[in-house]
Amino acid sequence: MSREHNDHDRKASVAQAAPLAGIGLLLLAVLCFSLLDATAKYLVETVPTLQIVWLRFVSHVILSLVLFRVWANPSLLKTKRPVLQIVRAFCLLGITIFNFLAVRYLQLAETTAIMFAAPFVITALAGPILGEWAGPRRWIAIVVGFLGVLVVTQPGFGDMHWAAIYSVASMLFYAVYAILTRQLTATDSAAGMLILSGIVAAVAMTPAGLSVWVTPPDLWTWSLLFATGVFGGGGHFLFIIAHRMAPAPVLAPFIYTQIVWMIALGYLVFGDVPTLTNLIGAAIVVASGLYILYRERARAS
Repeated sequence: MSREHNDHDRKASVAQAAPLAGIGLLLLAVLCFSLLDATAKYLVETVPTLQIVWLRFVSHVILSLVLFRVWANPSLLKTKRPVLQIVRAFCLLGITIFNFLAVRYLQLAETTAIMFAAPFVITALAGPILGEWAGPRRWIAIVVGFLGVLVVTQPGFGDMHWAAIYSVASMLFYAVYAILTRQLTATDSAAGMLILSGIVAAVAMTPAGLSVWVTPPDLWTWSLLFATGVFGGGGHFLFIIAHRMAPAPVLAPFIYTQIVWMIALGYLVFGDVPTLTNLIGAAIVVASGLYILYRERARAS
């Protein structure tokens, strides 16, 4: 009886700690997405956007096929929900295309302000679709985090560039992608989800990518193009595992931590020096995330 009781406690402890691990994986995923955005913004000056998108998925597929040795385990390509897999893949493609188009025309601050409406959409949809309802404390943390983003970005929506519609489209695709990812983790493997989404997106983008082809001028540009697949594929693999371990409303607010990486990469890559307002806003975002982390740790203990 004592052994059974200990085994039950151990299993309960592992289950309670899973959301914390999921949060950690999502933070790493957001870092990868930030690196992807920064790389894309750098590349659009010399390579057509649609070509970058295509090569991002081609390198994603090559990397994942080699990493998971699909030739030795072809069952990874099987799925119990093929329609959802295809819809999810096109959502990922939509995120990438519209986001890369947006960073071509808009400042990162503007695209970030719009993209960070996603946690509201994800949290709202997670209740009726997934049965994962967010309580008032979680909603408050989401609102506080979004206010922190607005402090950083200070968007001027009155004279926003017409290309802001690209960011809105990317944000909506992202919200649906997050919900579908959470749904599919119940039946399909993380590796299979990663590979299938890459294959569908790469095949769909092949005609467009080839039609605008411009040969990259040097090895550095080729390396960065390959890196988009590493950052994108790696980030989405971590994203999938995170949503296997934690409910969507728990993870959604941590998307805001991308603002911290945006400030850091903006300074390191593009020479954008952060202002005091930037730092204050980033601190608010981090504080809202730490509050949710505290609540999950308290729940786990």
